[in-house]
Amino acid sequence: MRNEKTVSFFQEYILYFAWVVSIIATLGSLYFSEIKGYIPCELCWYQRIAMYPLTIILGIAAFCDDTRIKKYMLPITIIGGSISLYHYLVQKVPGFAAIKPCVQGVPCNAQYINWFGFITIPFLALTAFTIITVLLFMLRQRDAKK
Repeated sequence: MRNEKTVSFFQEYILYFAWVVSIIATLGSLYFSEIKGYIPCELCWYQRIAMYPLTIILGIAAFCDDTRIKKYMLPITIIGGSISLYHYLVQKVPGFAAIKPCVQGVPCNAQYINWFGFITIPFLALTAFTIITVLLFMLRQRDAKK
């Protein structure tokens, strides 16, 4: 019975959890660029373009309990996650960097952070996009049960 209450609580607040993840990702992005002074590369900007609106739109959807938002947010999270995955591969797999090198500013294969040998900024963005995508798919399952 307790497990059912926990699952019910989690399903009730999925949009809030997704919103919190997007806030953390946005604040992390701003921290790295504005406080640490890391200049974003071209692929970083594309990831920001996908993540920043999620913070606003998921917040509004969570407040209004609008579960229909998943139709509009899933493509954005999947595209943003795909860009993050590609960016991570550019950083970690030598053959990917030659496909499309960044020509201006900071090169896309630069790694400002490399925690534990694998956690880079695109990896953090990929994690956030993946969590939000999974949460939105779980929201879809909740709607199917109603």
